[in-house]
Amino acid sequence: MITPLLRIKTRWYGDGGYGEILRIALPLIVSTATWSVQHFVDRMFLTWYSTEAIAAAMPAGILNFTITCIFIGTATYVGTFVAQYYGAKQYERCGPSLWQGIYIALIGGVILAILIPLAGLIFRTIGHAPEIQECERVYFKILCLGATPIIASSAISAFFSGLGRTRLVMWVSISVTALNLILDWLLIFGNWGLPEMGIAGAGIATVSALCFGMFVYFMLISRSSYARKYATIKGWRFDRQLFTRLIRFGFPSGLHFFIDIAGFTVFILLIGRLGTSSLAATNIALNINTLAFMPMIGMGIAISVLVGQRLGENRPELAERSTYSAFHLTFIYMTTIALLYVVWPDLFMRAFAAHSDLTQFAPIRELTVVLLRFVALYSIFDAMNIIFASAIKGAGDTRFVMFIIIALSISLLIVPSYAAIVYFSMGIYGGWVFVTTYITVLGIVFFFRFLGGKWKSMRVIEERAVAVPPTFPESPTGE
Repeated sequence: MITPLLRIKTRWYGDGGYGEILRIALPLIVSTATWSVQHFVDRMFLTWYSTEAIAAAMPAGILNFTITCIFIGTATYVGTFVAQYYGAKQYERCGPSLWQGIYIALIGGVILAILIPLAGLIFRTIGHAPEIQECERVYFKILCLGATPIIASSAISAFFSGLGRTRLVMWVSISVTALNLILDWLLIFGNWGLPEMGIAGAGIATVSALCFGMFVYFMLISRSSYARKYATIKGWRFDRQLFTRLIRFGFPSGLHFFIDIAGFTVFILLIGRLGTSSLAATNIALNINTLAFMPMIGMGIAISVLVGQRLGENRPELAERSTYSAFHLTFIYMTTIALLYVVWPDLFMRAFAAHSDLTQFAPIRELTVVLLRFVALYSIFDAMNIIFASAIKGAGDTRFVMFIIIALSISLLIVPSYAAIVYFSMGIYGGWVFVTTYITVLGIVFFFRFLGGKWKSMRVIEERAVAVPPTFPESPTGE
């Protein structure tokens, strides 16, 4: 007979239990939380600097990230390959998998560089106010220079995550964020005798910190312990077969990432048509949401790693157990955050208001309070979205995720939001109704896909050939 105490102990300490999840996930949660803090403080500084700067930062930043994310999503799928190779004890295949992701980073850097001369045309076409357009153009051009560093760093961090070395990822992320925030303070406001650069300073700070992070990661993979066991140095060559397989499974992951972000980019650009206050309130609400949301991304990465490792070991039942453990923890976290959004919204908005003109900020605050209620409503479903989508992607079920994101992003987010804002004049709340609907349906669909269990038989790695001992015919005498 299993007592309740024993059941709780097993759930916490056993394979696939809460303890194992947190051991892998906590450093990743800290890592993604540092990105959230960096993003939050960056936007907070720009809010203090000027209304035009904060209004321009989100459209330009998210447009840049929308283009970059297709390469990030593809390159970071290296983590699933590494996790499954690690689980299957094919350690020598981990390094070559990483290098294919680095080659994707180089391709992405070239493509983003091509877009730099087109920045002015892009933002004139979008049609925001002239003073916002200028800020958008400057910020976008600078961020494009950081494409290769962010994609390469994402691939290498995925490599370490796939091995379960998530503390390394955490410390690099903390270092990058600390450097970024210091440079933000120096360059946006012109402190310590440096020139006051505003939104351009924010962009330079971001790119400089990304280059530093990439350098640190390359130093880490060059260490002899990783080079010997995982072939991180000798595995640098382009592997056509492995690269093709990474594209086959990783590109759908990158594309769904792109479509998801693109849907939100279109949404934000549409909100920009409603005026500076609506755009600023939406930017603030989404930034507040990002602060709470990014730790869930860390949990999602941890689940992809554990599902990949367990499937590499051919233990799908433990992969399933790990996923439910992660969802339980994430559910508790997001429910708490959602309640705070509703009962204490000023807790999150206080930092944005601190150095702003209170007269200008008052209408923005009123809008943001209502928008945070929308965020609270969809938060639990967003947890389902992150956890269950990450689990099936960790197995290799990336095409299903891609097709669902494309279908729902177009049918529930982009087209309805455009119609609501442009044709039916439903305003900011009309647009946010469709954002909430989109995220809610995503969470439900991915949950039922996980329940279906098809992912349990999927793998992204090749099967290792099994050596069969030679057989010899028996002698006529039977000896």
